[in-house]
Amino acid sequence: MSDSPRSGARSMLGFSVRLASTRRNSVLISHRGWICLLLLNMLAWGQVEKPPARPAPPKAPAASTAATKAPGAARVPRDAAVITIPGLCDKPSSEKSKAVDCKTVVTRAEFEQLVDAVAPTIAPAARKQLATQYGVALVMVHKAHQMGLDKGPKFEELMKVARVGVLTKELSQRLQDEASHVSDQEVESYYHKNGPAFEETDLQRIFVPRSKQAAEGKEKASDDAKKTQQESEEAMKKEADALRARAAAGEDFDKLQDEAATAAEFKGKPPTKLGKVRRTSLPPGQAEVMNLKPGETSQLITTPNGYLIYKVGEKDTLPLDKVHDEIVSTLRSQRIQDAMQAIQQSATPELNEKYFADIPAAAPQGKTPADGQASPPAKGPESGPK
Repeated sequence: MSDSPRSGARSMLGFSVRLASTRRNSVLISHRGWICLLLLNMLAWGQVEKPPARPAPPKAPAASTAATKAPGAARVPRDAAVITIPGLCDKPSSEKSKAVDCKTVVTRAEFEQLVDAVAPTIAPAARKQLATQYGVALVMVHKAHQMGLDKGPKFEELMKVARVGVLTKELSQRLQDEASHVSDQEVESYYHKNGPAFEETDLQRIFVPRSKQAAEGKEKASDDAKKTQQESEEAMKKEADALRARAAAGEDFDKLQDEAATAAEFKGKPPTKLGKVRRTSLPPGQAEVMNLKPGETSQLITTPNGYLIYKVGEKDTLPLDKVHDEIVSTLRSQRIQDAMQAIQQSATPELNEKYFADIPAAAPQGKTPADGQASPPAKGPESGPK
């Protein structure tokens, strides 16, 4: 890399670690490598911040996001030390200076700039632990620098990968920030265009098991057991059809659910009254019942476990103010998804299929694989399961 070890961290995060040694203006840890890896570790301390319910009005510039979340920080000058590591510095000119002046100092301004960069939503209670881990990381990185681990082709390649990770994360964050600006007009327009999505309906439901519980518990290996299982399923299907007809005729759902459980020798009794239900809360294969009119009963709905019968009660539509935040979240998510798809589709990577083929390369003639086993004959693309 063209950057010297003493300039990387400053250009990467915009802060420096000041040292009080015989060379006080030198920067102890300043290569790009450690800071990229440190980012990956410290980001775990950040908390995912939920988007605001409504676009927040512009705020006056603040000295630091981290400072505003830590009331006690305002009492500490910005140039005051908040992390001090005695004995950690560049090589001192003498043993006396090493004993007296050799230390690394991170000021409040530098630490808050670091927090704003890697964990802006960190809880105030976790800031001290973050500072401790950061100080330990500085000690470890200093040792790695002394050992020359920040030099060589491997380090350069790792830095390329770390840069990709950081820029990808920053792009994702930028897209999220831009997508969060949703106007009230956009919310209202979405609300009127998607009215059915905000309907609520009182639903009742009957569940009829697919087969009798006793039959399901038997061994199914023999022909007799399979026949018994089939007969049980046929009987329960007829029962479900009969119960559906009676439900449509107006019979009580609780009574019909009891009969379904008895017919299936089912010990449990699922609730019949589901209360207010929205279309989005139902599985896709059952959402069609929301199209029924109040008082109507659905057709028999088949599921892997049995059959369902719905009855629709009163319907109403949630007011806009009740679903405003939900719409903002929906529009935000859709914008992020659209933006990511547009970026990904702007250039499609092409892979060398010959290189990435699943067919293992044949071992050189006269040699065997590393495990000592003979290489199996290679199979053509047309062989094997499809």
